[in-house]
Amino acid sequence: MKRSPLLSHPRSHIHYWKCDRPAAFHGTQETRDHAALEQQLLDVLRPHAIGKHLSLEPTGSQGNHVTWLLKTEARNFFIRVEDGPDRDDYIEVESRVLQEVRFLGIRAPQVYIVDATRTDVPFAWQVMDHIPHPDLNHWEKEGVLDLRQAAASIGAAVAKWQALQPTGFGPFNPQALRDIDDLVGFHDKYADYFLMRLDRHLHYLVEQEFLSLDEAREIRNEIEKHEKLLDLKQGCLVHKDLALWNILGTETQIEAYIDWDDAVSGDAMDDLSLLACFHEGDVIEAAMLGYASVRPLPPEHRRRFWLHLLRNMLVKSVIRVGAGYFKRTDGFFLIGSGSSGADLRTFTRERLFRALHGLREDLEVSQL
Repeated sequence: MKRSPLLSHPRSHIHYWKCDRPAAFHGTQETRDHAALEQQLLDVLRPHAIGKHLSLEPTGSQGNHVTWLLKTEARNFFIRVEDGPDRDDYIEVESRVLQEVRFLGIRAPQVYIVDATRTDVPFAWQVMDHIPHPDLNHWEKEGVLDLRQAAASIGAAVAKWQALQPTGFGPFNPQALRDIDDLVGFHDKYADYFLMRLDRHLHYLVEQEFLSLDEAREIRNEIEKHEKLLDLKQGCLVHKDLALWNILGTETQIEAYIDWDDAVSGDAMDDLSLLACFHEGDVIEAAMLGYASVRPLPPEHRRRFWLHLLRNMLVKSVIRVGAGYFKRTDGFFLIGSGSSGADLRTFTRERLFRALHGLREDLEVSQL
């Protein structure tokens, strides 16, 4: 199948949207003006016969989208708005990904309306199921979540959604979705996606004094030594933002995997490595056991795991430095109760270099 060329779509030249988008870190720093958007949103919702009496209630989301609970006389919905200046239309892709994962039996919200045309309003928007449960990070902070049991369920779900094996690699091309009704990655080679912006990320972290120049060179050299691992013949669906705050449920039951707006076609170990950005080796081992209960772990899974953990920690370092996360308090979703932004900085560096060590030595995941 011939893919659309890498033209000017902003997702075709990024590794991770939040830090590489033209309006980098949009929505991660400033307070959003909900009132300015609400009347436009109500006006554009009314023709869709969702209900006669509509009201919006901001949810206070800390992500890069603006979100509301939409109340009608019959039921509630969840609304997300993408209002960045780069006019991103990936919300269309995310809606299709949600449809695909639901078809695979993964719990995820159903999308009822999506519009990224910006014809009637100057933003892209989406109406989906409201899942009336907090995220698993809430239960983790409350100290009532069995993290290993949850990790096993998450690992099994990751293995299930990897049944979706799209053409190409990296972010999906929204125009291809419209033209041929299929999910098609922008890149022919996985390495082209994996290495996209790597040098820029390292340079930024040196410039911001998060890494020394020698540390950045050491990381770059180790990735080069293992580039053969990037020679994938086939990609699989990768959530790419897998974390407890993107999983809704009770303390014992997962009800929905959400926020698929960073989904890509990539490596089977990527999503498990994303969990490792936040959790210790015993939790990741449980996730891998859950994964292996559905499908076998891939060849060289340990080094592929460490390689992707290293790349993901570089991305997270760029976001955390750029968006000022190291200056936040424990009210912020990434910072545990009683901890500080400085603690998050220490953890981030420690996890980054643990990934580097794991890749170099091909360590067991339990040594994370």
